[in-house]
Amino acid sequence: MTAFTRAFHGKRLHHNPVRRVAAVGVVAAGALMLAACGSDSDGASGMDHGGSKSSATATATATVKAGDVDEADVTFAQMMIPHHEQAVAMAELADGRASDAEIKDLAAKIEKAQDPEIKTMTGWLKSWGKPTATGDTPGMDMGSDGMMSDKDMKELKAMQGKEFDKMFAQMMIDHHDGAIAMAKTEQKSGQNADAKEMADAIVTGQSAEVKQLQSILDRL
Repeated sequence: MTAFTRAFHGKRLHHNPVRRVAAVGVVAAGALMLAACGSDSDGASGMDHGGSKSSATATATATVKAGDVDEADVTFAQMMIPHHEQAVAMAELADGRASDAEIKDLAAKIEKAQDPEIKTMTGWLKSWGKPTATGDTPGMDMGSDGMMSDKDMKELKAMQGKEFDKMFAQMMIDHHDGAIAMAKTEQKSGQNADAKEMADAIVTGQSAEVKQLQSILDRL
């Protein structure tokens, strides 16, 4: 029995039905007010928690979207475009110069695979608001990235038959090794899902082609 109720009993409210009803009504009203306050408090608390959770989720989502593309992704695309372009140029030279059937088939495969990837990466950079290249392509290091010099390309262009096949195989091995290294950097440091997926495909596909090219070179 609450102090509020005892006070009413102390005044012998039970001898007066009307006053008893009034007292009970007051007590009930008080109980309802307390319940309502508790309910409002709980509801407010629930709203606060829900609001905080929604706010945190929205912030996390915004952070993910903001970090969807990082510097590694941009550099990967900017460097891989000219790298692929040179591989395609080398592959095109096989037409009319290569004598080995496997070299011809592989050159056609490289051209078919990498030309669409060039278009895809160019599209990424445009959608990211980034240039397809900056200056002489940032970070591009002839040799360490497998890129051939103008002299190398001219020498390959001058070759015919078996000599072309040998030089093409060796140059493409070096070229692929450079692309694989660049793709592994993207796998490790990149953020964009599409760019990382392409990096995975490059590592897998070109590693297999390196083995095939080495096998060709060994038998030539």
